[in-house]
Amino acid sequence: MKVIGIFLLWCLLLAVCWPLALLALVLAPLVWLIALPFRLLGMVVAATFAFIKALLFLPARLLGGAT
Repeated sequence: MKVIGIFLLWCLLLAVCWPLALLALVLAPLVWLIALPFRLLGMVVAATFAFIKALLFLPARLLGGAT
């Protein structure tokens, strides 16, 4: 459903201002490529925090805590 909404918005932009719509069509993959390392970095940071949390709660889990 999100893809259809984006497509409809792009069609509206194409009808209103076609050079801007074509520029958006060309720049979208470039923006995705630039944002990709930041998304990967976010996943690594989240995984690191999850690992640290698991290490800190390990003694409680071994002793039979509710956590």
